[in-house]
Amino acid sequence: MAPDRSRAVVMGVQLPGVEDSEHAASLDELTRLGKTLGLRVVERISQRRSALAPGAVLGEGKLEELAARVGELSAGTILVDHEITPSQARNLEKATAAEVLDRTAVILAIFQRHARSREARLQVEIARLSYLAPRLRESSVGRDRQGGGIGAKGAGESAIELDRRKLRDRISELREELSAIERDAKTRRRRRAESSTVALVGYTNAGKSSLMRALTGSGVLVADQLFATLDTTVRALQPPTHPRILISDTVGFIKKLPHDLIASFRSTLEEVRDASLLVQVVDASDPAHPAQMEVTREVIREIGAEAQPWLVVLNKIDRVEEARRAELAALHPEALLLSAKRPEDVARLRDHLVAFFEREMVEEEVTVPYSRQRVVGDIHSSCRVLAESYDERGTRLRIRAHPAVLARLRAAL
Repeated sequence: MAPDRSRAVVMGVQLPGVEDSEHAASLDELTRLGKTLGLRVVERISQRRSALAPGAVLGEGKLEELAARVGELSAGTILVDHEITPSQARNLEKATAAEVLDRTAVILAIFQRHARSREARLQVEIARLSYLAPRLRESSVGRDRQGGGIGAKGAGESAIELDRRKLRDRISELREELSAIERDAKTRRRRRAESSTVALVGYTNAGKSSLMRALTGSGVLVADQLFATLDTTVRALQPPTHPRILISDTVGFIKKLPHDLIASFRSTLEEVRDASLLVQVVDASDPAHPAQMEVTREVIREIGAEAQPWLVVLNKIDRVEEARRAELAALHPEALLLSAKRPEDVARLRDHLVAFFEREMVEEEVTVPYSRQRVVGDIHSSCRVLAESYDERGTRLRIRAHPAVLARLRAAL
């Protein structure tokens, strides 16, 4: 039977210091990544080693076992739970006659498939080309040198040099286009600077989009897939508050998230850094959730948002047994245990968010001269108006608002 590219074998090396449960969870996650790509994982092969074999990741005997199983199962794809070198990938392909994708390539392929907005597509393409650039060496060796000409180096450059130059030029073009989009995004964030903003962060498939839909009543995409959401969505909390609270649903994180992807999505992740409150959504039903929580913390630190106020939400609690719920409550006394599927739990989270921002608000009385009545409209949109009256000096309002908003209003008066 000819190899079927939709049938995949997952393989990984358990390195020193990696517990059995951690290694198994990593292979489980790669299996789910493969499923998200439309692959059916038919086998898992693992080996304990002190390091990845420089030739083909696995030792000689294990490599023979892998090749035999790939042939027996007619698998056309191998998913490697590590980032490997081009030569390692080439050697694995030679030994097995199957296409080899390392973990980074799998994640990039998923991001490429799920990117919807122009910004997300540009971000993914920059990361993909950055990943491909050093890998051109293995695929283009032996091609003739190109003749010199306009834009060429000296008497000519090799095909690989030309390909690399084209990649660098293309990445520069994409970055210029992305910069224009990022400037618009920064302008939008500046307009929201005085708003109460909540960023939902967490591991991929933790239930952020489900919680976003429940809190805002919006039609954001909810799918049981890894990285279903790549574009940041911002919606107002419902039922509405005065002033309103904005909720943003951000791209999910994952272990060994490629650095180029974090760099490309840095502007998107600035939504997190600018938020007033970070809500870390955790899939409490996943046994690997402690490690997933730490991955989220690491990415947050990398983008410089670790100092933001933080709330942990242990989601999918309806899938957790009662005894385990009590253990989680004891381990995370400040966390909220809930299910995005239960309206009463969502209402409890909403009350918690409203109370958080209420603590920061200050009550004050202002008088707006009749010559500056446009400020009254601004007050109604950015503050909670408790009372409003009129006298010879102008419109008198008793308001409740954030200190920064009050400072701006005083300056306008």
